[in-house]
Amino acid sequence: MTSNFPQFLFACIFVYLVLDLVSVCSSRSFITGNFNTSGFSSAVATWYGDPTGAGSGGACGLEDDVAKAPYNAMITAGNQVLFQHGSGCGACYQVMCNQNKECSGKPITVALTDECPGTCNDDPVHFDLSGTAFGAMSKSGQADRLRKLGRIDISYKRVTCDYKQNIMFKVDKGSNPNFFAVAIEAENGDGKLSLVEIKPTGSNKWFPMQQMFGATWSTNVYPDKQKPPFSIRITSQNKHQVQADNVIPVNWQSNATYNSNVNFSPQL
Repeated sequence: MTSNFPQFLFACIFVYLVLDLVSVCSSRSFITGNFNTSGFSSAVATWYGDPTGAGSGGACGLEDDVAKAPYNAMITAGNQVLFQHGSGCGACYQVMCNQNKECSGKPITVALTDECPGTCNDDPVHFDLSGTAFGAMSKSGQADRLRKLGRIDISYKRVTCDYKQNIMFKVDKGSNPNFFAVAIEAENGDGKLSLVEIKPTGSNKWFPMQQMFGATWSTNVYPDKQKPPFSIRITSQNKHQVQADNVIPVNWQSNATYNSNVNFSPQL
């Protein structure tokens, strides 16, 4: 009788190689942050701050602005997979829970405005929501019960941001006549920036700013040559671009917020 062992051995090797290739490709997709935008993926959620509080915008430079419109406390901190050393600031996600009896099973939208360091990085994907946002995943009247669980499994997906208003520029409290830094808030679309440039009055040249931390970008200023009002041009991660002319006035103040008349399309 003719032996089928060589064919069987070849089949085993082929299956092993295919499975190994799938494993490598999956790991690479995860490492580079290529999230599945067509469907929900699994993650872990906790909450921080006051039970009905707004969380924080500290690591992204938004400070207490997250308690006000357009964020309205619907924010989250993220582990490094989401925060991405600050480049993840401003991204929007739908999150929902459906594995606990307190869960509504309906998605809510949150913006990433803070970092969850330390043990949050023990999980592949970890959302640390504001108390308000965590409770919003519950059925009516079950918010406190859901928060008492502390840590739950959720589903999430990346979505476009749509703040229904224009971009805001909050001048960093450390700014002075020789140094200018600004936090950029409420960007529609992918919510994440790849380039920020500034142009002084009377100039035709755009000067690139450096990402200081999170959503805050900075540059040195030569007050005898570079005078306000300043225009700011921002480029999204998807290479869309908007320009806010003269958005920073002559007598700008640190810690002040200036509203523009531009924003990206609310599409990825």
